[in-house]
Amino acid sequence: MLKRVDRKAKRVKRHLKARKNIQGTPARPRLNVYRSSKHIYAQIIDDVAGHTIASISTLDTEIKDQVNYSGNKEAARIVGKAIAERAKAKGIEVVVFDRGGYLYHGRIKELAEGAREAGLQF
Repeated sequence: MLKRVDRKAKRVKRHLKARKNIQGTPARPRLNVYRSSKHIYAQIIDDVAGHTIASISTLDTEIKDQVNYSGNKEAARIVGKAIAERAKAKGIEVVVFDRGGYLYHGRIKELAEGAREAGLQF
């Protein structure tokens, strides 16, 4: 009998392995990314204090107005720019990028490039 590969479990395992080395501090918080089939989410997290500094997703009204479909690269780039703007408003210039166990291509890469375009460094 063939066993089906649980992709989500494999992604979570990769994410936990990476999280051993990635930690957000007040000086350099963590930019976390989560993607579903229809949406993409980004948060800036201070792991020492244990709270979220800024967050945005394609479900926010300012992003919904700019895109037709929220599960593509264009939407991811817009979310990246928006999270960088929110971070800069809070005085954050430098972050650690946490891709959440996803491969660095497609929507994850577009979000990262959008954040870099808007001035966030990582």
